[in-house]
Amino acid sequence: MCGIVGAVAQRDVVEILVEGLRRLEYRGYDSAGVAVVDADKNMTRVRRLGKVQELADAVAQQDVLGGTGIAHTRWATHGEPSEINAHPHVSGDITVVHNGIIENHEPLRELLQQRGYVFESQTDTEVIAHLVEWERRTSDTLVEALHKTAAQLEGAYGTVIVDRKDPERLVVARSGSPIVIGLGIGENFLASDQLALLSVTRKFMYLEEGDVAEITRRDVSIIDANGDAVEREVIESNAEHDAGDKGQYRHFMQKEIFEQPTALKSTMEGRITKDSVIIESIGVNALEILSKVEHVQIIACGTSYNSGMAARYWFEGLAGVSCDVEIASEFRYRKFVTRPNSLLITLSQSGETADTLAALRLAKEKGYMAAMTICNVSGSSLVRESDFAFMTRAGTEIGVASTKAFTTQLAAMLMLVTAIGKQNKQIDAEKEKEIVQAIHALPVQIEAALAYDKEIEALAVDFADKQHTLFLGRGEYYPIAMEAALKLKEISYIHAEAYAAGELKHGPLALIDADMPVVVVAPNNDLLEKLKSNVEEVRARGGLLYVFADEKAGFEAVEGMKIVSLPHVNEIVAPIFYTVPMQLLSYHIALIKGTDVDQPRNLAKAVTVE
Repeated sequence: MCGIVGAVAQRDVVEILVEGLRRLEYRGYDSAGVAVVDADKNMTRVRRLGKVQELADAVAQQDVLGGTGIAHTRWATHGEPSEINAHPHVSGDITVVHNGIIENHEPLRELLQQRGYVFESQTDTEVIAHLVEWERRTSDTLVEALHKTAAQLEGAYGTVIVDRKDPERLVVARSGSPIVIGLGIGENFLASDQLALLSVTRKFMYLEEGDVAEITRRDVSIIDANGDAVEREVIESNAEHDAGDKGQYRHFMQKEIFEQPTALKSTMEGRITKDSVIIESIGVNALEILSKVEHVQIIACGTSYNSGMAARYWFEGLAGVSCDVEIASEFRYRKFVTRPNSLLITLSQSGETADTLAALRLAKEKGYMAAMTICNVSGSSLVRESDFAFMTRAGTEIGVASTKAFTTQLAAMLMLVTAIGKQNKQIDAEKEKEIVQAIHALPVQIEAALAYDKEIEALAVDFADKQHTLFLGRGEYYPIAMEAALKLKEISYIHAEAYAAGELKHGPLALIDADMPVVVVAPNNDLLEKLKSNVEEVRARGGLLYVFADEKAGFEAVEGMKIVSLPHVNEIVAPIFYTVPMQLLSYHIALIKGTDVDQPRNLAKAVTVE
C-alpha cells in the first residue's frame, strides 16, 4: 500500500528519490519522507505530512546531499497520519523504511523497551529499526543483522535498511511485500513498484519471497529463504514511461475510463482470430490444462471480486463448468473442500494484493489441478507464483478506483470461458464465432458508451445533495451493479449499495423514498419483464429512478424516472458495455462532490497489507 524508493549512486540521489515517490502517489498515502547519507557519513532526514509536493518543497529548502538514500510514502496502519509516524525511522546509525504489517510488534516493542530503547512513534516499523540496531552490535555485516532481525518478525514486510557508518550499501528483505531492484551503470536502485524507477532504468530484477539482498553501486547480491546465494532473472521493462501523465484529461480515472477501447484491443491482440479463440495464447500448457477443467474457483478482492462474480455466469452458462467466487480475505481463513480437476483463478490488477496472494499460497497446498492468474502487471508476485498467467495488458492504471482493469479482466475471462467451453464441447464452432465477434465489436461499442459522457454529466447533478444510492441489476448485471456501487462509494463518499433487483421486497424497499436515488441496469434480455416489475415496485413507493436501458427495452421517461437509452449490444458482452456508463456516473458525481477522484481518502491502489 505504501511506496518505497532507494538508490546507491555516485551522484546526489534525493531528486531521484522524490521523483520516484511522485510516480507512486497513485498507490495512496498520507505522508512522505526521505533520508540521504553522504560520503562523510552525514545523514539528513526530511519527513512531511501530506502530499509528496510538501516533501519536495521541504527538501528544496535544505542541503540534502548524498549518493545513498531511501524514501517512502506511508499509508497509516499503526499510528495516525503525522510527521512523527512518517518514514524513514531511525535508531542510532540505522535508518529504515518498511511496507507491510509486523503482527508481533507489541511484544517486540516491550522487549526493546526493556533493553532501553525509547520509541518516538506509534508505528510497527520503528520496531524494525531498533531490532536492526540491536543486532548490528553483534553482527559482522548489516546483512547478517537484517537476517537476525527478519527471523524475529511475524507478518508481511518489504524493508530497506541503511547504516550511516556504511553509506556504500543498502540492504533489503522481502516477505509478502514486493520489492524490485533497478539496475543502472555504476548505480543501482530499488522500489516497491518498477514505475518509480522508469526515469532512471529499464532493467529490473524482482526479489522472491524470503530474499535478502545487498545493493551497492556496482553489485547486487541476493540470499534466498534457504540461505543460499542466488541470482534473479534480469527483465527489461516495456512499461509505459509516461503513464503518470494525465494528458488532456482532468484526472487519471477519467483518462483510464476513456482508455478502455484501446486497453480492450490490447487484451484481445493475439488471443483471438476472426472467429475463434487461440487457446495456446492463454498460457503455458493451457491447452492441456483447460481440457481437464471440471470446476473453477475464483479468488479476488474488491473490483476484481466483482469481475469474478460477473464471469461466473459465463463459466456456468456458456462453458457448463461450475464456478465459485470468493473474497480472498474470507477464503484464506476458512476450511474448504477442493473439488476434483478444479482450476484456481486469482484476479488482481496489481498482482500484489496481499490477501489474494496469501489465498493462492494456501490453495496451492490443497490439491488444485492448476493455479492461473488474470493480472495486469507482468512481474508481479501472483504472476510469478501461478502455474500460468493471462495478462490483461490494460496498461498502467494510476487511479485508485479501478476502471480499465475491470473491463479487461472481464474480456480476458470471456476468452478463457470460450476456450474451456470449446475444449469440453459445450461451445460449438457457431457459438464460438458469435462470442468472438462480439468481443471484436467491444472497443467500438465502448466508444459509443463514452459518447454519453455529457448526458451522464448532466444527470449527475441530481446526486449533488444525496447521501445514499441503491443500484439494481438482475442476473449477471447484479455484479455490474455491485461494481457501480463500489465505484460511487470509493470516489464520492456517498453510501452506495447494490441489490439483486428481485430481492427488493425482502428488505430494501423499506429504504425507498425521494432522497434515495435508485440506479437500474436494464439490458434487453430474458429478465427484462421481471426487472420492469421491480422498477414499478420502486415507483409505487415514490422512489427516484435512473434507468440505463437498452434502446429496445421499451422504457419511457415518466415523472420520477429518467432514462439513459443505450445502443443494443450482444447479450454476451453487454455486462462489459454497461459498466462504462456506471463509471462515468460515479466520476461526474465525485466531481460535483469535490472529492479527490484519483486518491480517495483512506484508500490505496495496491493493497499489500492484510
